Amino acid sequence: MENINFEHIPVMLNEVIEGLKIKENGIYVDATVGGAGHSFEIASRLGRGKLICLDRDGEAIVAATKKLSVFEDRCKIVKSNYEDIESVLHAENITKVSGILADLGVSSHQLDTVERGFSYSADAPLDMRMDKDNAQTAADIVNGYAEKDLIRILRDYGEERFATNIARNIIKKREEKRIETTFELNDIINASIPKKFREKGSHPSKRTFQAIRIELNRELEVLEGTLDKMIDLLEPGGRLCIITFHSLEDRIVKNAFNKAQNPCICPPNFPQCVCGRISQGKHISRKAVLPTEEEIARNKRSKSAKLRIFEKAK
Repeated sequence: MENINFEHIPVMLNEVIEGLKIKENGIYVDATVGGAGHSFEIASRLGRGKLICLDRDGEAIVAATKKLSVFEDRCKIVKSNYEDIESVLHAENITKVSGILADLGVSSHQLDTVERGFSYSADAPLDMRMDKDNAQTAADIVNGYAEKDLIRILRDYGEERFATNIARNIIKKREEKRIETTFELNDIINASIPKKFREKGSHPSKRTFQAIRIELNRELEVLEGTLDKMIDLLEPGGRLCIITFHSLEDRIVKNAFNKAQNPCICPPNFPQCVCGRISQGKHISRKAVLPTEEEIARNKRSKSAKLRIFEKAK
């Protein structure tokens, strides 16, 4: 594992660094350290400050530890899902932080490591675990979920219009034999989508793979359950930066930030607020920050990225 090649181009690096407004004596959290591209730049700007780096992927932890070794005096690297951010900080006797970054989605390393099973472009075991210590794999979902549950995740997490066809054909195929590989699943998906729809737009397996990955790794559940905790952990004027890669994530972040900015639940015809709910701060930009054309040309995986920033009230 020590020889892992965890190359990852940090998405919207300049925009993130600007968004965090880094103070050299501040305390920051990279909630999804990955290849540590963002963390390296954050740490390089700290003097007496501290950076806590989290990731549930053990391979990311090994790679980040190596990359950030030059900053070991100011970096603490912890294998943990960011939903446990409070307990991680508590263990470090930290109650408030100056900024938090979460770069969501699948890392380039995870996509490019064939045996991890995240990509529909290479034949591999159906794995898709972000944390390889977890027992359940994508194959367990494909072979174990009831038809109605497969339809639900394909519709809700993949926004797949042919969810019913795909689920039905998965059930048929697994009655013959267990579905074990990415290409076996690709074949089922291809047979489930009419030819005219397969030939236009993105890869026909993209939505199904996304849906299964989100379900397996509880991605939306963790995000939705953690955003308020992250905002609470910010010190006055602290910043929370979230990078999302699809509309489901972005909608959750946008709604949470808007609600934190304007939590009032009084009827609109009330002359003044009586619910007593106080704004937590401000959603810095009503529109998400997008990568530049130059960045997209350098790194095509940044194309779907959106950055949203929340600033805690001072």
